[in-house]
Amino acid sequence: MNFWEKLSNLGKKWIYLMIAICVIVPLFFKFEFKMGKSPSTMGLYNKIESIAPDSFPFLMSYDYDPSTQGELSPMAIAILRHAFASHKRVMLMSLLPQGIGLAEGVTSRVAKEFNEYAIKEGKDTVVYGTDYVVLPFTPGASAVMLSIGESLKNTFVTDYYGNLTDTLECMKNVYNYNQIPVTISLAGSSVPKSWIIYAYTRYNEKIACGVTAVSAADFYPYLRTGQFVGMLTGLRGAAEYENLVRENYNVEGRDIAIIGMSPQSFAHLFIIFMIILGNISYFIVKKQKARSL
Repeated sequence: MNFWEKLSNLGKKWIYLMIAICVIVPLFFKFEFKMGKSPSTMGLYNKIESIAPDSFPFLMSYDYDPSTQGELSPMAIAILRHAFASHKRVMLMSLLPQGIGLAEGVTSRVAKEFNEYAIKEGKDTVVYGTDYVVLPFTPGASAVMLSIGESLKNTFVTDYYGNLTDTLECMKNVYNYNQIPVTISLAGSSVPKSWIIYAYTRYNEKIACGVTAVSAADFYPYLRTGQFVGMLTGLRGAAEYENLVRENYNVEGRDIAIIGMSPQSFAHLFIIFMIILGNISYFIVKKQKARSL
């Protein structure tokens, strides 16, 4: 049996082993790919940059569950770091019962990380209720989107921790979408389209989104028509945003998406290589068998 025949009969376990090596090795050695600045990522970044410091808060909805947090949580972390470093207020919520726990956990962790750095550097810390607030889960996604357009405080009478929302400085004079500069939906499903239907179409709210790479194609038409002001696409979109924050603000923290891009890229390159090699092997073996007849 020659090389090409052996390659054609290569067992799955060896392919899985090589993919594992492609994923694990870059985690121990620093490989950083040059990050571009896609227009969709810049759209979201510039929109948040345009918000006046310490003014009305923007809204970020964790519309995903643990199955897609690998791609979407790094987006949330990068956006929160940007907000805290640039003194932008933010309200966090979720339309999914599984998402609100993620919202609270990610936000609390980023706030703690930011405050430890701010204290060390002698900078202003972020304060819950003043700079950010976590809103509770309320059932009925479409009803919630419409209700925010009428009265935010009637939609969320209390926050996630049971505090009355009308007593929180972050939500002072925030009545509906008119005072919310942009709403960002991070989702592994079609939920961002619902934000367009109920918030953008009816109340003219500015909408942005962060979506998984596999679903991104479904959302580009809305981006091109201006119904989304910006969009983060998969781990690459999160990495681009992390890089923008790193370039423009001096913040500490592990760049999860940038680190994750190396294993993902090496694994993709290996799969492409194996597809090409497998096809070459197929035609060579087929030709050899034809000659032997």
